[in-house]
Amino acid sequence: MGAADTVPGVSGGTVALILGHYQRLITAISRIDSHLLKRLSKGQIRESIEYVDFRFLAALGLGIATGLLTLAGLMHWLLDHKQPETFAVFFGLILGSIWIVKNYVAKWAAPQIAACLSGIAVAVAISFAPAGDGAMSLPYLFLSGSVAICAMILPGISGAFVLLLFGVYHAMTGLIKDAVHFHFSVEGISQLAVFACGCAFGLLAFSRLLHWLLDHHRGTTMAALIGLMLGSVSTLWPLQQPTAETAALEAKFRVMTFVSPADWSGSLGLLAGLIVASAIAVVLVEKVATRSGSAS
Repeated sequence: MGAADTVPGVSGGTVALILGHYQRLITAISRIDSHLLKRLSKGQIRESIEYVDFRFLAALGLGIATGLLTLAGLMHWLLDHKQPETFAVFFGLILGSIWIVKNYVAKWAAPQIAACLSGIAVAVAISFAPAGDGAMSLPYLFLSGSVAICAMILPGISGAFVLLLFGVYHAMTGLIKDAVHFHFSVEGISQLAVFACGCAFGLLAFSRLLHWLLDHHRGTTMAALIGLMLGSVSTLWPLQQPTAETAALEAKFRVMTFVSPADWSGSLGLLAGLIVASAIAVVLVEKVATRSGSAS
């Protein structure tokens, strides 16, 4: 999940869904509530740990942090120097995961089809929406954090990309880098604090909604999540190249344009092979995991 969050257009929620612990994650987050606070106020530490599934959240958080710290440099290098091939791998991973996740929908009736199409429409609209030039006012930062964190736990939508749409991505990453190097200002600290509060609010509120939907409308909700994943693959289409004005910039700053297969100067066979291989790998890993779970 940590490695996936470093790739534009890829959500850590997609990886959680592929690996089969998405609903457990949403359930654990949604239990950070008044019941947990009551248990803590009464000194019921063990009960609180079990209620919120703390060991799972701690292990997952440690894994995400490890992925970000150890793989971020590699992912940035790949995106800067091997972007088509990297996009092809993730394109195949998402296609393979869609093949797996479709089995979570018991039947495809009108509600599920409508939910899937709605998910596709939302993901495509977000993918092709022009980036904004957001102000750094505190209410706007709170809203940006609330929406972006929701995107991060939704399969198919990149939270970093949502921040780009709000026009605050570069400003917020700059503030975080300054904080890491102990360059503080009162304004910067207040902006980071409000943004973090927005993230916390959005995460806790949206996780409750997702938890309820998965409990009461699992098939329709999964269909919508599949739609989000389908709609997001457009941002990972390998046949893209940066504009001449942005080609020398880092990957996250490039403006990409689609290229037809006839005009592609690289190896189409390599990209197709990477897509197929990564999709097959996801399906095989899922089958091995399922058999191991059945055997145990």
